[in-house]
This record gives sequence, C-alpha cells and structure tokens, in this order.
Amino acid sequence: MGVFRCLDMEGAYRAIEWRAVFLIAGMMPLGTAMEDTGAASLFAQGMVNMPGNLGPRPVIMGLYAITAIAMTIIPTAALVLLMAPIVVETCSNLGVSPHTGMMAIAMAASASFTSPISHPANILVMVPGGYRFVDYVKLGVPLALVVFVAVMITLPVFWPLYP
Repeated sequence: MGVFRCLDMEGAYRAIEWRAVFLIAGMMPLGTAMEDTGAASLFAQGMVNMPGNLGPRPVIMGLYAITAIAMTIIPTAALVLLMAPIVVETCSNLGVSPHTGMMAIAMAASASFTSPISHPANILVMVPGGYRFVDYVKLGVPLALVVFVAVMITLPVFWPLYP
C-alpha cells in the first residue's frame, strides 16, 4: 500500500491498534511463566484425567469448550497465548499431535461471536448497529455451537490425532 501511495507511513502508524499490541506483548511472558512454573502441566494433567478413559477426542472438545467460553471475557490473542502451553502439554500427555489441539483452540478463538469483548470487530459494530451485549449472546451461542460441531467433525480429517 505504501508503494502505490494508498497509505503513507503516518497513516499506517495511526491505524495500528497499539493497545492490542501491548496486550499481546504482555501476555507472552504469562504464557511462558505458566509453562516454567508447571501451571500449564498441572492444568494439562487435569484435562487428561477429567474424561477418564474416553480417549483424546473428549479432551480436545474440552480444550475447545474452555477456549470458547473464556473468549467471552478475554480477547482472542491473549487467550490463545495463555492456552498454547496448556494445549501442547495436554497433547503431549495424551500422545496425540499438538497440531490438532492447537487448531482446535485456534478455531475456538476464531469463532468469537458470543461477546463484544472477544473481538475488536464486534466492538466496532456494537454502537453503530445498536446492539446490546445480550444480542451477541442470543445469536452468537447458536452460531458458536454450529462451528463447534463442524470443527469437531472436520478437525481430525485435516489434522489427524496421531502423527
């Protein structure tokens, strides 16, 4: 865009959402701290033990559900940074591919329809569209459930559980 003079450098700098950049930068050390202190490992062990001997699919579903629920109060990028070490450790404990788990939380984070807080685009359209918080919940929850079913069906096809 700069080459074709559609946008100058000043305009590019003004367009950057600096709060989001600093939020992500601030969450990176928290994810590292969770991994270094063993908190991610503890949470991952709980995720593996919770469904019992039902296999890895319920665990992946649980990671997806936790991410989707947390999206209502934690912005997308920050939540993925928090969940990444937990997912990698959980998949390692299960002996399944971490790609499957990471894609599950990526899809859950991308399906941020249930709250205006979860994605900047939701906030941008809230006031001009005259939406209320409850509108996101009423329409977002059914849509999030549809995405959940679609992801759980197609996820193992594109990212097999076992490498």
